[in-house]
Amino acid sequence: MPINLERIRALDARAVRLGADLVDRVTAADLDRATPCAGWNLADLVAHMTAQHRGFAAAAAGHGGDPAHWVVEPRGPDTVAAHRSAADAVSAAFAQVPTEETEFELPEFGTDQPFPADLAIGFHFIDYLVHGWDVARALGIGFAPPADLVEAGLPIALAVPDGEHRLKPGAAFAPGLDVPERPATLDRILLVLGRSPRWPATD
Repeated sequence: MPINLERIRALDARAVRLGADLVDRVTAADLDRATPCAGWNLADLVAHMTAQHRGFAAAAAGHGGDPAHWVVEPRGPDTVAAHRSAADAVSAAFAQVPTEETEFELPEFGTDQPFPADLAIGFHFIDYLVHGWDVARALGIGFAPPADLVEAGLPIALAVPDGEHRLKPGAAFAPGLDVPERPATLDRILLVLGRSPRWPATD
């Protein structure tokens, strides 16, 4: 799924800012809220997002294979501030990637094979488009990303590897769900990445 490096960097930076602006609204009283990520409260989700930003930033610099860069830090008083710092860092790191062929090691994706930069940043982009929805749903507020972000996200979501690695603890996405006929584009993205657009409804 080839994609222009400059375009995917720009899309990703916008999705990261969108998510960071939502996380910045999280208060200490919100951190125990449930999220669409099974078994995670909002503190867990923000900590995961922070760790992924740091891991991808390391991967952009050629150090993604070191598991230390992907460690999820325990909940603390700076959970929200740490996320903003990591969000800024990953966008800065992506801006320094020289070519589409630059290789990213992404052990969180369940493979030892590196990914080319354009594809890796695409994975990060779709991750943070969906995590923005996760945070908004946890906070009980609306989520209406720009249409061009959603349209760009669909082919990337369809390219995210499915499989048993999505069942591992800490996986960003659950196994894909059945997609009904003619879903809204954002709903289709959510479903193929294991989210129910109706969350928290169970029927």
